[in-house]
Amino acid sequence: MEEEIVRRPSVRFNTFNLVMFDWFKSIEFITVIDFIGTFAFAISGIRLASAKKFDWFGAIVVGMVTAVGGGTLRDVMLGTTPFWMGNGFYLIVTIFSLFFVLIFSKYLVHLNNTIFIFDAIGLGLFTVVGVEKSLAFGQPMWVAIIMGSLTGAAGGMLRDTLINEVPLVFRSELYAIACVLGGCIYWVCMQLGLAPVTTQIITAVSVIVIRVIAARYHIALPTLKGDHTDGADMDMHNTKE
Repeated sequence: MEEEIVRRPSVRFNTFNLVMFDWFKSIEFITVIDFIGTFAFAISGIRLASAKKFDWFGAIVVGMVTAVGGGTLRDVMLGTTPFWMGNGFYLIVTIFSLFFVLIFSKYLVHLNNTIFIFDAIGLGLFTVVGVEKSLAFGQPMWVAIIMGSLTGAAGGMLRDTLINEVPLVFRSELYAIACVLGGCIYWVCMQLGLAPVTTQIITAVSVIVIRVIAARYHIALPTLKGDHTDGADMDMHNTKE
């Protein structure tokens, strides 16, 4: 009887280990990328909300919109239920990101490029997620590249709009273009017959590297040079009305 009592905890512990092992084994690499991207984008949004003196609720809203905004638009265009509605873990990741920023705020403040670093990571990872999901829905490669770019860039665009900033995609070095180039690299890897995980890693890293290099050396598309009087004329017209 005593031996049976002693063994029961061991049996339960082994059963728990097997269940957890099976659970981790069942998780696909693309899912891991999705959650890491959510964490990275949520931190970039919450960190920016912190700089704007938002309260906790406002920070979570900005972080959540940053993390799931692009994927939501993608899923709506693909005609499916937005991914985060079927898995509450995305909200949990966002809340965890808030406490991560609160706990390590001193370190993140001293790290001047915090927002940029996490934004670049999220950009690369979500580009892969967008391309993969679009292809899974039977879309052609050119649509998948657009959807990958939307998944990567739209969250940051919504974030900047919420905090009353001109979106990075319109004013910064290569941003959405990095996603497009990443989608093209994904296609090249497919043509070369590389393994899915290898393709995903190469694509994500490529987007991040392109974004970092573009920011480091100020590589950007040419800007439209309009007449400076156009804005003044429009203001006078609006004043008269």
